[in-house]
Amino acid sequence: MSTVHEIETAIERLPAEERWSLLHRFSDRMWDDWDAQIESDHRAGRLDSLIAEVREDIAAGRAKPMHEVLRDE
Repeated sequence: MSTVHEIETAIERLPAEERWSLLHRFSDRMWDDWDAQIESDHRAGRLDSLIAEVREDIAAGRAKPMHEVLRDE
């Protein structure tokens, strides 16, 4: 299996339960990759300007505590 089409075809042949299991494992892997990328970006300073902007918004009163945001939904 070397092409996306071949992989898709193989997945389609799986029973539904195995497709769901694969989906969950793949999703978990993607979230782990995302977490690693965020951590890498943070260590490299690529998020510094965003963090500074958020801190400015908080200091200026332009942000709500998370519990207020979630309660408003």
